[in-house]
Amino acid sequence: MSIAHRCFLGAVCLAVSVNLASAQTRKAGLWEVNTTMSWQQSPFPAGMNPGGGPHTTQVCVTQAQIDKYGSVPPEMHGDCQVSNVVKKPNGMTAEMVCTGHLQGKGDIQASWTDADHSTSKVHFIGSMQMGPRSQPFEWTAESTSVFKSTDCGSVKPIPESH
Repeated sequence: MSIAHRCFLGAVCLAVSVNLASAQTRKAGLWEVNTTMSWQQSPFPAGMNPGGGPHTTQVCVTQAQIDKYGSVPPEMHGDCQVSNVVKKPNGMTAEMVCTGHLQGKGDIQASWTDADHSTSKVHFIGSMQMGPRSQPFEWTAESTSVFKSTDCGSVKPIPESH
């Protein structure tokens, strides 16, 4: 998988975890997540930016993930950790710090009006190791999530990292 695809996949997974972040109001099961990622500063050559348009994914969230993380486990994002989580009745904020191949810091905001819908925004500034050089980048991912079913069907839960 290319660096561009890994970065986009990480953004989508983070958006999923942000969108489902309240254990008190989120439901375990199948969620449909629509994410649009935009680059304010891209580390990639022109025309190679991943995530230019909307991306829809189906995500299965287990009750254990809801109970432990309030969502999909944040550890799944490689060397990125979510910290300083502040949960509110209708939303949450947090920080994401990445070390390793991707380095940087992101601000996370999520909100929901009911147990079946949520929106989120992640703004991340960092650098990415590309060969012998480190390239700066900045992106924003905005997502909406809709609960679909308590039955995930053929969609498997994202495995937790330890």
